[in-house]
Amino acid sequence: MTTELSAPTDPADLCVPARRREHVLRAAVREGLLHPERAVLAGFVDFDGLAATAGALHRAFPASLDVLHAFAVKANCLVPVLAELHRNGMGCEAATAGELAQALEAGCPPESIVFDSPAKTTAELRWALDRGVAVNVDNFQELSRIDAVLAGRTSRSRIGVRVNPQVGGGTIGAMSTATRHSKFGIPLEDDGNRQRLLRAYRERPWLTWVHTHVGSQGCPLDLIARGVARAVEFAEEVNRHVGRRQVTGIDIGGGLPVNFDGDEVAPGFDEYVSRLRAHAPALFGGGYAVVTEFGRSVAAKNGFTAAYVEYTKNVGGRPVAITHAGVQVATRTVFAPEAWPLRIEAHGPDGRARDGRPVRQDVGGPACFAGDLLARDRALPLLEPGDLVVLPDTGAYYFSTPFHYNSLPEPAVHGFRVDAGGRVAFETVRPAQPGWDLPAAAG
Repeated sequence: MTTELSAPTDPADLCVPARRREHVLRAAVREGLLHPERAVLAGFVDFDGLAATAGALHRAFPASLDVLHAFAVKANCLVPVLAELHRNGMGCEAATAGELAQALEAGCPPESIVFDSPAKTTAELRWALDRGVAVNVDNFQELSRIDAVLAGRTSRSRIGVRVNPQVGGGTIGAMSTATRHSKFGIPLEDDGNRQRLLRAYRERPWLTWVHTHVGSQGCPLDLIARGVARAVEFAEEVNRHVGRRQVTGIDIGGGLPVNFDGDEVAPGFDEYVSRLRAHAPALFGGGYAVVTEFGRSVAAKNGFTAAYVEYTKNVGGRPVAITHAGVQVATRTVFAPEAWPLRIEAHGPDGRARDGRPVRQDVGGPACFAGDLLARDRALPLLEPGDLVVLPDTGAYYFSTPFHYNSLPEPAVHGFRVDAGGRVAFETVRPAQPGWDLPAAAG
């Protein structure tokens, strides 16, 4: 559906993220995609923004390099989103069989899919290797399983081993995957592992890739780049050890952190590539194909959540607004607010941004536990029943994978594009899950 403008819009406004969100929000209210009775919560995905971000990622890496940018499906597993990214030249990185199915449904060919689960079953490995899906081996036991699956035959899949470079962690422990005790990959510095890995590559000519992933949010770029450098160094060591160029590709993972404090995109992909050049110049020498697995940095800033304020009250001298967005769409923020704070924007019932005097208040969700809060003691224009709150930067890991606590239904998700004249075209990405049908239940 396309909504016409109710008033002329300065095209420059559509380039300012906050004004663009307001413009789309107002259009959504006019179209009834947000309604205080029928659609109290929704997610929105900026398809124009996804295309621009994918373009920036492609441009950041030199054209001379053989690169597959595989979007981390866990960041936003909605099939129309994956299809949009595929149309913009991206593959998919899948961490489960379910994500493999979603990638295929989105039109991503098997050769553009990477399978990274740390708990692959034999059936999943057989399925992937039969179809040419790339596989990154997590541990020595999995490597033995692949030996059995491949016994007497070959696969066109690119197969590599995930190594843990053990370069340390960032500020969020749960997002740091290259620590000494990380559950992922084979730790390079543990006693005997390096020699055992070299022997594994020598005995298996089909092992032609090395994979690493240092972490994501909270990990500084230099830490990530040092981890990639360790993986490249190990690939060079393998090739020296076997006496030929057996390892021909490096999967460097993803992990570019996102700025949740404002609308600025920082750091950018180009800055990350400059760090990679400094720490791992051999990656750009032409001897290796490259795979990346960016997720949050592609999708987060290209989506927002909007919800109505249902009630307000004063508790202990502080205003509290109860909204329809809470733990079901902002799970990380509710359970770990210090690590995952979100900005909140206040809008009136028509979607226009509120500009009243900031008042310190709590913003709570609908779930039945006291900790279901989007923000504590946050300075915002005083919210009133019928207002809308907007949560920017939620295009990854928020509304796309809701938490079903209290049997709260999944909200609708709408993709949108905005033309040069300001007209907003919406399309359904995911319909709202039906909630409890009160009239039917009463009858």
